[in-house]
Amino acid sequence: MNKAEQRQIAYAARNVQADKDAVSAEICGRLCEQSWYQSAQTVMWYLHCRSEVRTLATVVAELDSDKRIVVPYCTVDAEGHKQLGLWHLESLAELQPGMWNILEPPRERWSEQGKQVRADELDVVVVPGVAFDKQGGRLGNGAGYYDRLLQKVRPDAVLAAIGYEAQLLPQVVMDEYDVFMDFVVTEQAIYSGKGRTCR
Repeated sequence: MNKAEQRQIAYAARNVQADKDAVSAEICGRLCEQSWYQSAQTVMWYLHCRSEVRTLATVVAELDSDKRIVVPYCTVDAEGHKQLGLWHLESLAELQPGMWNILEPPRERWSEQGKQVRADELDVVVVPGVAFDKQGGRLGNGAGYYDRLLQKVRPDAVLAAIGYEAQLLPQVVMDEYDVFMDFVVTEQAIYSGKGRTCR
C-alpha cells in the first residue's frame, strides 16, 4: 500500500472509533503516567480536530501542573514554507479557532514577547497522526508541518505519538524525511520506537 491508501484505511478506522472521549482520556492518562513525561519541564500538546485523539481536557488539566505547556499553530517561515509556531499556553482564553478550526493564539499576538517557544526547548512532543505502527512509524496528514518541526527538536526530546489502537497498521510507509516516534501510545499499550511494548 502507498501512503494515500494507508491514510484512507486509518482515517476510516479513526472516524468510527467508539467512545472517543473516554478512550482519549485513557490514552492521555497513560501518557501522563510515564516517567519521561513526569520529569519533563516543557511539553508540547496538540489541540485535536476532527476525529483525532481528544486532548483538550488533558491540556486544561495540565495547565494547573508545574509544567510549561506549549501548543502549536500553523504559520510560515521567512521563505514562506509551512511551519508550526510554538505558543506558551497559560489559559484557554488565549486561544480562538484558526486553520481547520483548531484552537490557536490569534495572529496579532504571535510575536508577543515571552509567549514564543523554540523547538529546542521542548522536552516532550505529543504528536498527532493518521496511522502508526508498533515500530514508531507515523503517517501524518501530508502537509509536513510536524516533520519539519521534529527535525528541529533536541535529540533527547521524547517524541510521543498518541492514537487509537485501531489506527495501527503492520508497517507505515516512511520516506527519507519522515521522523520515527520514540513511543506510540494507545488505549491498549505503549509501543517503543524499537518495536518493544511497554504496558
